[in-house]
Amino acid sequence: MESQRNLMLIALLFVSFLLWQAWQDDKAPQPTATQSVVQTNNVPSSNIGDVPDADSSMPVQLPATQNLISVKTDQLDIKIDPVGGDIVYAALVDHKVEIDSDDSFVLLEQNGTFNYISQSGLIGRDGIDSSTHGRAHFSAESEEYELAAGQDSLSVPLSYVDANGASYTKVFTFTRGQYDVTVDYNVNNTTAAPLQMQMYGQIKQTVQASESSMMMPTYRGAAFSTQNVRYEKYDFEDIAKSNLNQQTLGGWAAMLQHYYVSAWVPPATDSNTIFTSMSAGGQANIGFRGAVHDIAPGTQQTISAQFFVGPKDQKALSSISETLNLVVDYGFLWWLAIPIYKLLMFFQSIVTNWGLAIILITLSVRGLLYPLTKAQYTSMAKMRNLQPKLAELKERFGDDRQKMGQAMMELYKKEKVNPMGGCLPILLQMPIFIALYWVLLESYELRHAPFMLWIDDLSVQDPYYVLPLLMGVSMWLMQKMQPMAPTMDPMQVKMMQWMPVIFTVFFLWFPSGLVLYWLVGNLVAITQQKIIYAGLEKKGLK
Repeated sequence: MESQRNLMLIALLFVSFLLWQAWQDDKAPQPTATQSVVQTNNVPSSNIGDVPDADSSMPVQLPATQNLISVKTDQLDIKIDPVGGDIVYAALVDHKVEIDSDDSFVLLEQNGTFNYISQSGLIGRDGIDSSTHGRAHFSAESEEYELAAGQDSLSVPLSYVDANGASYTKVFTFTRGQYDVTVDYNVNNTTAAPLQMQMYGQIKQTVQASESSMMMPTYRGAAFSTQNVRYEKYDFEDIAKSNLNQQTLGGWAAMLQHYYVSAWVPPATDSNTIFTSMSAGGQANIGFRGAVHDIAPGTQQTISAQFFVGPKDQKALSSISETLNLVVDYGFLWWLAIPIYKLLMFFQSIVTNWGLAIILITLSVRGLLYPLTKAQYTSMAKMRNLQPKLAELKERFGDDRQKMGQAMMELYKKEKVNPMGGCLPILLQMPIFIALYWVLLESYELRHAPFMLWIDDLSVQDPYYVLPLLMGVSMWLMQKMQPMAPTMDPMQVKMMQWMPVIFTVFFLWFPSGLVLYWLVGNLVAITQQKIIYAGLEKKGLK
């Protein structure tokens, strides 16, 4: 198979991959609030209804003396609603909206058009939160809390006393350098009767159209983990169609978007229920209901869970749950992407520049694949040398395809040529490229990561399109180094001539990091071609 056809094969495989990813994201319409919701696993709807489902699109009604409680740490800027003790705002201090902006990236927020909040409470027979009686109204000693310099952790206690005199303290504990928040309910049963309740945590988000594109097919929606399912997406359409109700030991429930995640992680040793629901106001909910706790009269008990709100930092996520790092979704080639990511992180630790790290990993991958590349070009050279003999066979047998095929196989056997030798190396290289594509796409570390000169953010397109144009020139040079086969169809020749232009147009909107990888890969390939062809000329194969 001629090299030009192989290059065309790469293009078709790559474009097909992008189209398939876009189709996976966009194949179904977005759900609306009017779509019906059914149950799964024969779980009664009342079980889900135990969790308060106050529509987040409605304004929060607070007593005149209460305002949102502000909490600031070195990593988080949080606002807590005293009604229910919900986190209704979360900004990531070190993550800016734009690279030249002073405004922090807001992950959780509540306004009239879009709401994305985290709720938690105590439900059950004696719970203080319910869908019928509303939420507990907590009080706090202060409306502002801040992690002071030299302070390792910060606790924010909220207090509530029910009608029977039992007291509840909801404590949010923040730790320096971390995005996870420990939420404890300290229950003091001062009554004469036992109390029975369970903790729940849920994340509510307004359903909206996907922000992904064909070039950046990122996922926005829910995901969960159980003891039997390590990681599974459950998008907004899934939530609208059927309510998830999974009994599990441990587990977690999360909302994902490009680079960021919010997740509730109940205790790994507890029996929990992972659930979803769709609110009347078009809010998609995913969360957990924890184990039932019996609190005897005159005793105290603490019920806890962890909430994470931040970037998809694999190390930080793994420290909370051994499977939470799977929200960094590398697709079906995760087993190949993980070592590539680790190698990328290793290079970054040495050169402290993500652009240089991408160049080093490109050189490493190309070097590793050099034997395949050499085999590919050697096979293509042998095939070119056979073109005159193949033309003679075509003239001799004409339209008799059976005899033509037999004669070709005999010729290949005699000349010790594998007709697939130029194609198979490319097919083996494609999984590596796709895995690296997902690593560069999913790694939050590349967001706002500068390279040099005009490239100040490797996660977005080149503002001046210099890298895509250079990539197109490198493809054109590669094409010129590979002479067109005389037997090649004229239409194929025209397509090959346009291929650098087509790829350049595609890459105009690619993140700079991906274009840099492809450009450096092309330059290495050109160098390898010259070395290999020089060796083949000495053997009389070119």
